[in-house]
Amino acid sequence: MGLKLTASEVAGAVVKFMTEDKTRRYKIFIGSDSEGHAVENTDFVTAVVVHRVGNGGRYFWRRAELKKFHTLRDRIIQEVLLSLDAAKEILESLKKIKDVPEFDFEIHVDVGEKGPTKTIIQEVVGMVRAYDFEPRIKPESYAATNVADRYV
Repeated sequence: MGLKLTASEVAGAVVKFMTEDKTRRYKIFIGSDSEGHAVENTDFVTAVVVHRVGNGGRYFWRRAELKKFHTLRDRIIQEVLLSLDAAKEILESLKKIKDVPEFDFEIHVDVGEKGPTKTIIQEVVGMVRAYDFEPRIKPESYAATNVADRYV
């Protein structure tokens, strides 16, 4: 197990990482993934990834266990809502820190043109854009499809 950090502590760690090399470009991605269980609950993991373009990165994650979701659409929408909540928390915390290096920011959604999630792409992309965030879907949504997926 890792350390339990607040959103402010995650934001501080992200800024510390970015200020270690101010010559680089940075991107922050947030994405969620989930896994339903036959019993009653669904595990959700949200990942915050800070990418030092061309030179690695760091990530943080949190798990939530929520009631069982009966449809894939409802589960994906909940993933997006968790990512949006995390994004608002992290960005609010970053605003309180002085001299934050410039960064690009994206929400990664676990949907793609192939498979059963293709029918809800427009809906979830619209949700993300409604919050004025840049959405990414598969195969570009690796915060959700690779990092968060590792922990569900």
